[in-house]
Amino acid sequence: MGFGKNIQFLRKLYGKITQEELAEKMNVSRQTISKWELETAFPEMEKALQLCKLFSCSLDDLMQKDMDYYDDEAYSNIRVEEVGPLRYVKYAVFSREPEEDAIRHMQEWAVSSGISKPQIIGWDFPYLSQEQVNVFHMHGYEAACILPEDFDKTDMEICTQKKQIYAAITVGESPKDAFVVIPNAYKTLQYYIEVNGMKEKREKGILSCFEREYDKDGWHMDIYIAIEP
Repeated sequence: MGFGKNIQFLRKLYGKITQEELAEKMNVSRQTISKWELETAFPEMEKALQLCKLFSCSLDDLMQKDMDYYDDEAYSNIRVEEVGPLRYVKYAVFSREPEEDAIRHMQEWAVSSGISKPQIIGWDFPYLSQEQVNVFHMHGYEAACILPEDFDKTDMEICTQKKQIYAAITVGESPKDAFVVIPNAYKTLQYYIEVNGMKEKREKGILSCFEREYDKDGWHMDIYIAIEP
């Protein structure tokens, strides 16, 4: 990965602008942008800093970091989406591989509770001790079942959330290496948020991030990060 690929990546996240549109913003020719992306030429410091300001990234990230996650064929449809009000119950598992256990538990709970075609979402549970993480290699995962509007037959705590704006991305086809593809999807979303001048929202009572698996012409996962309106 190099500087040129990073510019291509950032152009995609910044409203999929063309080389011509970026050239106009930078007050250079389209051929200059093309040379930067091919790495047959590099910008002067003033222009490099202007790029960093435009794309809300650091000079180190622009020049040295591997930013081009979004080119992976697994990713598509990066967007801003409004998620309507939510009512849900949740269940956490702490182990070396907790995701499947947490999701399976909520699916079985939904069936036993009479909820047909349950919508299950999930997210990493961050509140583990350093000993659990570093010594026992454990992590936590919470799965939640979205409740129908009229459902209240449960002894579990019902959590609620008002409608909220999220940045979202779709991961298509079950990834061969989920421990790389899915974290990189989150990183892509974070770049998308930064590049477009958005701000992540972290507030009590709001799911700061979550993921949802579904089958639509094959396996898919939508990943969401809450943003300020």
